[in-house]
Amino acid sequence: MRVTILVSSAGRRVGLIECFRRSAATLGIELDVLACDREPQLSAACQAADRAFAVPKCDDPGFVEAMLDIVREGGVQLVVPTIDPELAPLAASAERFRSVGARVHVSPPCVIDVVRDKLKTAQVMEAAGVPVPWTVPLEAAHASAYPIVWPMFLKPTGGSASRNIKVANSSADLPEVPDEPMILQQLLIGPEYTVNMFLDQDGVLCNAVVHRRLRVRAGEVEKGQTERVPVLRELAEGVARALPSARGVLCFQVIVDKRVGPCVFDINARFGGGYPLVHYAGAEYTRWLLEEVVDLPSTAHDDWRSEALMLRYDAAIFRG
Repeated sequence: MRVTILVSSAGRRVGLIECFRRSAATLGIELDVLACDREPQLSAACQAADRAFAVPKCDDPGFVEAMLDIVREGGVQLVVPTIDPELAPLAASAERFRSVGARVHVSPPCVIDVVRDKLKTAQVMEAAGVPVPWTVPLEAAHASAYPIVWPMFLKPTGGSASRNIKVANSSADLPEVPDEPMILQQLLIGPEYTVNMFLDQDGVLCNAVVHRRLRVRAGEVEKGQTERVPVLRELAEGVARALPSARGVLCFQVIVDKRVGPCVFDINARFGGGYPLVHYAGAEYTRWLLEEVVDLPSTAHDDWRSEALMLRYDAAIFRG
């Protein structure tokens, strides 16, 4: 049995490709890994793939067409997005990919619309009973529409990878005319966790792995350790109820604040950067996705190892 996958915006996601390859070998699948990026010659993951392709930026009108061309020519059965900005165009085009035989690993647009907007995320989660930090749009703060207790956290409404975030100690720290929509969010202080989720094709939450973010670099966990924290498992169930159309792999960030308890402050509807730790702990999301693609019985479970530790380091791929 042969399966071809396409890892989009592959960047440095060598570890994710390796997880797919190990899962395929376990299932007896011959796996072809295609990868694409704006500059594949400068992408480690593209160099680690079997074939690599250049595509436009994901906000370019030609991005989806370029992806569809790769899918058609390569006989791709599964497309795996890896960054937040590409989720919306791929979700909107999922039926086009399906018509040429490829499943895009992405939740429907109604889910992406929520998780790509941090204000909507806070509103939808709060309405579902999931604890979130107090959140307001920046313009409401400028209008003095709410009493604000400083300091607050300032971040782009549609940001990712810790881009343009900062602590605002007073209204003097707020931009008058921001370059993009911004929110102010209650500043949380305490240990930070990622909760990784796998939902099957019926939307059933099959697995939730918690790992503590011991060290973070550019918004991605660098050192992490899995922990069984029952209250965070309950939060995963709440997130799944709040997003009933979600499918596949998601992850969300939680800070356990010493004053208000655990609060969900960010959701990513894709493989998180720390997924290799989840895989190592025994939750093989890559295997479960491949099982769905080739219509094998699912082996999804929630039995994973606590205290699995990941210590990332920089490695290099050499060419020429």
